[in-house]
Amino acid sequence: MFKTKKARPEVSAVEKSYSSSEVADLAGVSLRQLQWWDERKVVSPRHEGHRRVYAPAEVVEITVIAELRRKGFSLQKIRRVLRFLQREMGRRLAEVLDGAGDLHLVTDGKSIYLEDHRDRIIDLLKNARQPMFLVCVSDQVRRLGENDRKPVRSEGAMAARRARVG
Repeated sequence: MFKTKKARPEVSAVEKSYSSSEVADLAGVSLRQLQWWDERKVVSPRHEGHRRVYAPAEVVEITVIAELRRKGFSLQKIRRVLRFLQREMGRRLAEVLDGAGDLHLVTDGKSIYLEDHRDRIIDLLKNARQPMFLVCVSDQVRRLGENDRKPVRSEGAMAARRARVG
């Protein structure tokens, strides 16, 4: 018998996918940073040839990672947060995408909370023994929606941008 490579779940035709450059713009990180995170298995998108293709949930993870890196979190602490997000977000991402409410990630790097009630967020912040960091996951999801409404750039504009960057 031949061993077959385990296939990744297919992305539904309805679900939007994002290119590396779109994700880099949304998260405020470089293309090299995205490549590095993929190589280190922090967030591993689907590959189509040499292109990386990101699902919306992966884009949300990347924007949260970028926020935490800007706040000084180590990659080790970010991995802990990501494992928590991947466990919890599967259930709650649909609610956030539907606009059912705001979802906030509150963490000090050790303790991690995903809260949707303002009173509990305030209690966590008041009772913390060390600085807690807050990332609004709902805002990250909204940024995806805003990106979907932006007009698509023409190839000429993309080439001019590449010329400036390169």
